[in-house]
Amino acid sequence: MIRRVALVSPYALSVFGGVQEQVLAMSRELSSRELDVLVVAPDDIDHSVYDTSASVVRFGSRLSLPANGSRAPLTLSLRASRGAARAIAGFAPDVVHFHEPFAPLVGWSTLRAHRSASVATFHRNGAGPALTLTKPLLRLLARGLDVSSAVSEPAAKTIHRACRIEATVLFNGFEIERFVATPRLREDGIVLVCVGRLEERKGVSVAIDAVRAHNARGLDQWRLLVIGEGPERARLEARAGGDEMVVFEGALSDGAKRAWLRRANALLAPALRGESFGLPLLEGMASETLVVASDISGYREAAGEHATLFVAGDASDLERAVIQAISSESKQRIRSAREYAEHWSMKRLVDAYLALYAEAIERFNHAR
Repeated sequence: MIRRVALVSPYALSVFGGVQEQVLAMSRELSSRELDVLVVAPDDIDHSVYDTSASVVRFGSRLSLPANGSRAPLTLSLRASRGAARAIAGFAPDVVHFHEPFAPLVGWSTLRAHRSASVATFHRNGAGPALTLTKPLLRLLARGLDVSSAVSEPAAKTIHRACRIEATVLFNGFEIERFVATPRLREDGIVLVCVGRLEERKGVSVAIDAVRAHNARGLDQWRLLVIGEGPERARLEARAGGDEMVVFEGALSDGAKRAWLRRANALLAPALRGESFGLPLLEGMASETLVVASDISGYREAAGEHATLFVAGDASDLERAVIQAISSESKQRIRSAREYAEHWSMKRLVDAYLALYAEAIERFNHAR
């Protein structure tokens, strides 16, 4: 019987990111099932209280390092990794669940020790130097994994190419009921929302260009809300040129983000590449909001037929897609999209992980 689970995030919870959100959401769902949960992450100066009843411990100084076209909030401290291993050993989990287990460095000592059954979730889509140049190290760390999963087929293919790991393809889950907890309100005029870390590959510049070009033609005016922080903010603000119809909200709480999704006419997901799974699309659908997304592999898989797709990087095609989505909005379309999004509920995902946990325990015990 599974009673205690440790969740390891290599990325600091203090920085917005999909992996971090997934870890916290899983911790809430596992805790709701009366399991004891420990969350381990970097950033030892972060004393924030997170929305989870799980215990949260943090180790090591946070660094921001380039990774897969993004900036990853990691620690490179061996001392932090050893401290995390001691905390996990003291917790005595039945299972340790590593998200992106090969991302340095907080979980590596625990992987090497392999004192408990272990499950991995791989999120990354796309190879790079971090995978191609470190294969011997990755294969060494992989010995500490009993069962592996991936959030999508592209993520599973990425880790298989890197070190021949066979990963069960699951999905990113989310707490769908939280996205209709606030009233469905509409602003005057058309409001479009982009949510995510402000970095080049997220394509927010494409959304800015599309909105400004549309408004410059004197058509019905669109307002774009950009929610998130990141290294590209100053450049994106310069690109917006002080346009009052492009508003940078910065990083918002989960509750504030969900409230804006309920108020928006459409969620824009204009990423250029590197998305392993389109969880933001499903969050928009769960919020009963139209979704307009770039036609890239990770988003295409999530969209089904419930989002309007456009050519990645093409601002004029994004404008076309927004017009098409808004003009074809209907109660039936919104309801169908929400029902579709329910297939990715966190409850279903945790059911699947509990089965993997049991498998990992069996393999671990058999190998001892």
